[in-house]
Amino acid sequence: MNHNSAAKIIKSALGEKQSCLSEYEAKLILALYGLPVTREVLVNNADELKGAARQIGYPLAIKGCSSEIAHKTEQGLINLGVNSEDEALAAFTEIKKKLAGDRGAVLVQEMVRGSRELVMGMTRDEQFGPCVMFGLGGIFTEILRDVSFRKAPLSESDAREMMREIRGNKIIDAFRGMAAADTKTLAQMLIGVGRIGLEFQEVKEIDLNPVIIAADKPVVV
Repeated sequence: MNHNSAAKIIKSALGEKQSCLSEYEAKLILALYGLPVTREVLVNNADELKGAARQIGYPLAIKGCSSEIAHKTEQGLINLGVNSEDEALAAFTEIKKKLAGDRGAVLVQEMVRGSRELVMGMTRDEQFGPCVMFGLGGIFTEILRDVSFRKAPLSESDAREMMREIRGNKIIDAFRGMAAADTKTLAQMLIGVGRIGLEFQEVKEIDLNPVIIAADKPVVV
Protein backbone atom coordinates (compact mmCIF):
# COMPACT_ATOMS: atom_id res chain seq x y z
CA MET A 1 0.00 0.00 0.00
CA ASN A 2 2.80 2.43 0.91
CA HIS A 3 4.57 1.58 -2.34
CA ASN A 4 1.43 2.25 -4.39
CA SER A 5 0.79 5.60 -2.66
CA ALA A 6 4.40 6.69 -3.21
CA ALA A 7 4.27 5.50 -6.83
CA LYS A 8 1.28 7.77 -7.49
CA ILE A 9 3.21 10.82 -6.24
CA ILE A 10 6.23 9.96 -8.38
CA LYS A 11 4.12 9.18 -11.46
CA SER A 12 2.27 12.49 -11.11
CA ALA A 13 5.57 14.40 -10.82
CA LEU A 14 6.97 12.68 -13.90
CA GLY A 15 3.76 13.49 -15.75
CA GLU A 16 4.30 17.14 -14.89
CA LYS A 17 7.88 16.86 -16.25
CA GLN A 18 9.37 17.63 -12.81
CA SER A 19 13.06 16.85 -12.39
CA CYS A 20 12.66 16.67 -8.62
CA LEU A 21 9.91 16.53 -6.02
CA SER A 22 8.92 19.52 -3.94
CA GLU A 23 9.74 19.31 -0.23
CA TYR A 24 6.07 18.64 0.50
CA GLU A 25 5.84 15.78 -2.02
CA ALA A 26 9.14 14.28 -0.87
CA LYS A 27 8.03 14.27 2.77
CA LEU A 28 4.78 12.52 1.89
CA ILE A 29 6.86 9.68 0.47
CA LEU A 30 9.30 9.68 3.39
CA ALA A 31 6.41 9.42 5.87
CA LEU A 32 5.02 6.44 3.92
CA TYR A 33 8.36 4.71 4.51
CA GLY A 34 8.36 5.40 8.23
CA LEU A 35 10.61 8.46 8.41
CA PRO A 36 9.54 11.08 10.98
CA VAL A 37 8.90 14.41 9.24
CA THR A 38 7.69 17.83 10.36
CA ARG A 39 3.97 18.51 10.74
CA GLU A 40 3.18 20.84 7.86
CA VAL A 41 0.44 22.23 5.63
CA LEU A 42 0.74 23.49 2.06
CA VAL A 43 -1.08 26.82 1.59
CA ASN A 44 -1.90 29.07 -1.36
CA ASN A 45 -3.55 32.10 0.22
CA ALA A 46 -3.79 34.10 3.45
CA ASP A 47 -6.92 32.34 4.72
CA GLU A 48 -5.29 28.92 4.32
CA LEU A 49 -2.20 30.30 6.06
CA LYS A 50 -4.22 31.42 9.10
CA GLY A 51 -5.93 28.03 9.32
CA ALA A 52 -2.62 26.18 9.08
CA ALA A 53 -1.07 28.37 11.78
CA ARG A 54 -3.98 27.62 14.15
CA GLN A 55 -3.71 23.92 13.39
CA ILE A 56 0.05 23.63 13.94
CA GLY A 57 0.63 26.39 16.51
CA TYR A 58 3.43 28.92 16.87
CA PRO A 59 6.38 29.15 16.46
CA LEU A 60 6.37 28.24 12.77
CA ALA A 61 8.76 27.81 9.89
CA ILE A 62 7.41 29.23 6.63
CA LYS A 63 9.03 28.21 3.34
CA GLY A 64 8.61 28.52 -0.37
CA CYS A 65 7.72 25.11 -1.78
CA SER A 66 8.45 24.27 -5.39
CA SER A 67 9.78 21.30 -7.34
CA GLU A 68 12.03 23.74 -9.19
CA ILE A 69 13.85 25.08 -6.11
CA ALA A 70 16.09 22.67 -4.19
CA HIS A 71 18.17 25.08 -2.07
CA LYS A 72 15.76 27.54 -0.48
CA THR A 73 18.10 29.16 2.04
CA GLU A 74 20.22 30.85 -0.61
CA GLN A 75 17.14 32.35 -2.25
CA GLY A 76 15.59 33.84 0.89
CA LEU A 77 12.63 31.45 0.81
CA ILE A 78 12.79 30.36 4.45
CA ASN A 79 11.52 32.24 7.51
CA LEU A 80 12.19 30.53 10.85
CA GLY A 81 10.85 31.25 14.32
CA VAL A 82 7.65 32.96 13.12
CA ASN A 83 5.76 33.80 16.31
CA SER A 84 2.55 35.62 15.38
CA GLU A 85 -0.10 35.97 12.69
CA ASP A 86 1.33 39.32 11.60
CA GLU A 87 4.81 37.79 11.18
CA ALA A 88 3.30 34.82 9.34
CA LEU A 89 1.39 37.04 6.90
CA ALA A 90 4.49 39.15 6.25
CA ALA A 91 6.60 36.04 5.61
CA PHE A 92 3.91 34.57 3.35
CA THR A 93 3.66 37.77 1.30
CA GLU A 94 7.44 38.05 0.90
CA ILE A 95 7.82 34.41 -0.19
CA LYS A 96 4.92 34.59 -2.65
CA LYS A 97 6.54 37.66 -4.22
CA LYS A 98 9.83 35.78 -4.66
CA LEU A 99 7.96 32.83 -6.16
CA ALA A 100 6.26 35.06 -8.74
CA GLY A 101 6.10 33.25 -12.06
CA ASP A 102 6.71 29.90 -10.37
CA ARG A 103 4.02 27.33 -9.62
CA GLY A 104 5.16 26.99 -6.04
CA ALA A 105 3.01 27.30 -2.94
CA VAL A 106 4.01 28.08 0.65
CA LEU A 107 4.74 25.45 3.29
CA VAL A 108 3.71 26.16 6.89
CA GLN A 109 5.67 23.96 9.24
CA GLU A 110 6.13 23.28 12.92
CA MET A 111 9.36 24.81 14.19
CA VAL A 112 11.63 21.94 15.23
CA ARG A 113 14.33 22.98 17.68
CA GLY A 114 17.58 21.15 18.27
CA SER A 115 21.27 22.03 18.08
CA ARG A 116 22.35 18.73 16.49
CA GLU A 117 21.93 18.40 12.72
CA LEU A 118 22.51 15.31 10.61
CA VAL A 119 22.23 14.51 6.91
CA MET A 120 21.08 11.32 5.26
CA GLY A 121 20.31 10.39 1.71
CA MET A 122 20.72 8.09 -1.23
CA THR A 123 22.74 8.21 -4.43
CA ARG A 124 22.50 5.74 -7.30
CA ASP A 125 25.91 4.36 -8.21
CA GLU A 126 26.39 2.88 -11.71
CA GLN A 127 28.12 -0.19 -10.30
CA PHE A 128 26.54 -0.73 -6.88
CA GLY A 129 23.06 0.68 -7.39
CA PRO A 130 21.35 2.66 -4.59
CA CYS A 131 23.78 3.59 -1.80
CA VAL A 132 22.64 5.16 1.48
CA MET A 133 24.54 8.07 3.04
CA PHE A 134 24.73 9.32 6.64
CA GLY A 135 26.74 12.18 8.13
CA LEU A 136 26.97 15.54 9.84
CA GLY A 137 24.31 17.91 8.52
CA GLY A 138 23.42 21.59 8.35
CA ILE A 139 24.92 24.29 6.19
CA PHE A 140 28.48 22.93 6.56
CA THR A 141 27.74 19.46 5.12
CA GLU A 142 29.56 20.15 1.85
CA ILE A 143 32.58 21.64 3.65
CA LEU A 144 32.98 18.96 6.32
CA ARG A 145 32.22 15.98 4.08
CA ASP A 146 31.96 13.77 7.16
CA VAL A 147 29.80 10.99 5.74
CA SER A 148 29.59 7.21 5.45
CA PHE A 149 27.96 5.02 2.80
CA ARG A 150 26.35 1.57 2.53
CA LYS A 151 24.86 -0.29 -0.40
CA ALA A 152 21.09 -0.88 -0.04
CA PRO A 153 19.36 -2.89 1.31
CA LEU A 154 20.56 -2.12 4.83
CA SER A 155 20.18 -4.19 7.97
CA GLU A 156 19.92 -2.46 11.34
CA SER A 157 23.52 -3.45 12.09
CA ASP A 158 24.62 -1.88 8.76
CA ALA A 159 22.88 1.36 9.73
CA ARG A 160 24.45 1.40 13.20
CA GLU A 161 27.91 0.79 11.73
CA MET A 162 27.38 3.77 9.39
CA MET A 163 26.60 6.04 12.34
CA ARG A 164 29.85 5.07 14.07
CA GLU A 165 32.03 5.45 10.97
CA ILE A 166 31.78 9.24 10.72
CA ARG A 167 34.45 11.26 12.53
CA GLY A 168 31.82 13.25 14.41
CA ASN A 169 29.95 10.18 15.64
CA LYS A 170 29.80 11.50 19.21
CA ILE A 171 27.09 13.91 18.02
CA ILE A 172 24.58 11.11 18.57
CA ASP A 173 25.81 10.41 22.11
CA ALA A 174 24.74 12.12 25.32
CA PHE A 175 26.78 15.26 26.00
CA ARG A 176 26.42 18.77 27.49
CA GLY A 177 23.06 17.93 29.04
CA MET A 178 21.62 16.58 25.79
CA ALA A 179 20.19 13.07 25.67
CA ALA A 180 21.67 10.43 23.40
CA ALA A 181 19.92 10.36 20.03
CA ASP A 182 17.38 7.63 19.36
CA THR A 183 19.64 5.42 17.25
CA LYS A 184 16.89 2.82 16.74
CA THR A 185 14.83 5.43 14.87
CA LEU A 186 17.90 6.71 12.99
CA ALA A 187 18.65 3.16 11.86
CA GLN A 188 15.07 2.63 10.65
CA MET A 189 15.25 5.93 8.75
CA LEU A 190 18.40 4.83 6.92
CA ILE A 191 16.81 1.47 6.10
CA GLY A 192 13.73 3.31 4.77
CA VAL A 193 15.81 5.57 2.54
CA GLY A 194 17.47 2.48 1.08
CA ARG A 195 14.08 0.86 0.43
CA ILE A 196 12.91 3.90 -1.55
CA GLY A 197 16.05 3.67 -3.69
CA LEU A 198 15.51 -0.05 -4.29
CA GLU A 199 11.80 0.21 -5.08
CA PHE A 200 11.91 3.25 -7.37
CA GLN A 201 14.47 3.30 -10.17
CA GLU A 202 13.13 6.76 -11.09
CA VAL A 203 14.61 8.19 -7.87
CA LYS A 204 18.21 9.07 -8.67
CA GLU A 205 19.04 10.93 -5.46
CA ILE A 206 17.64 11.68 -1.99
CA ASP A 207 19.04 14.52 0.11
CA LEU A 208 17.62 15.01 3.62
CA ASN A 209 19.35 17.97 5.25
CA PRO A 210 18.96 18.78 8.02
CA VAL A 211 17.67 15.91 10.08
CA ILE A 212 17.42 17.62 13.46
CA ILE A 213 17.72 15.80 16.76
CA ALA A 214 14.91 17.35 18.83
CA ALA A 215 15.55 16.25 22.45
CA ASP A 216 16.49 12.68 21.44
CA LYS A 217 14.16 12.21 18.43
CA PRO A 218 15.35 12.69 14.83
CA VAL A 219 13.02 14.64 12.51
CA VAL A 220 13.44 15.34 8.79
CA VAL A 221 13.17 19.14 8.57
